[in-house]
Amino acid sequence: MKEKALLRSFVVIASIWGLVACGSSDSSNNGGNGENVPDGLPSNIETALSASLSTLTPALKDSISYMYSEERLAYDVYSNVYKMQTSVNQLNNISKNSEIKHIDAVDKLAIKYDLNTTKYPDTTTPYSTDDLLRYGSGAYPVTAIQELYNMLYDKGIQSAQDALEVGCMIEVVDIDDLDIYVAQASVSNAPDVLEVFNYLRDGSYNHYWAFDKGLKNMGISTGCCSVASYGTHNFCHPEYPQK
Repeated sequence: MKEKALLRSFVVIASIWGLVACGSSDSSNNGGNGENVPDGLPSNIETALSASLSTLTPALKDSISYMYSEERLAYDVYSNVYKMQTSVNQLNNISKNSEIKHIDAVDKLAIKYDLNTTKYPDTTTPYSTDDLLRYGSGAYPVTAIQELYNMLYDKGIQSAQDALEVGCMIEVVDIDDLDIYVAQASVSNAPDVLEVFNYLRDGSYNHYWAFDKGLKNMGISTGCCSVASYGTHNFCHPEYPQK
């Protein structure tokens, strides 16, 4: 059973690599923060994923399903905008070195709890690799995610500054959602889900500051704080932890 689950996760992640060309820029280039983690997930995440099943509330199942599309959005936007804005190394480094791992972590949670992430919010439908593979780069089963991708991609391809601003926006949206999901996992006493969600949020903190630094290096002294609010999201967060 475990071998089959790992194989399904490998097929999904491999398909993402095949759908989007990440470009030739190396992760050592200036300006990017892909967290510089080795291949594969951190040991604490692998341990959490292999731990006993928690009892998940319907809301927490929905959050896992939604987060899968949200992490895919980050990867797709960064990879696809980078094709047009190749000077913005943060896009390439973060998509290659971090976002693909974030997708893998959520996908493995979905496999563990047999959640079909393409049927949101009907997460009672069993996990299906075939269903996932019907959605190529930039295509999502969640309407809100699709609309957000379209807006962010259209903005990001306009200029290097727009691309960096899009990075600020994506990471704040992720953090705003993960703040809610982390609380759900904590209240539900689901330590495996909590570990994964904290891992995603910590990554988003790092990415936020990478994009903030990129804007400041362009002469925009306020960094991400220069980005206009969108909906309920404010993009000025000096309180975010920094490594």
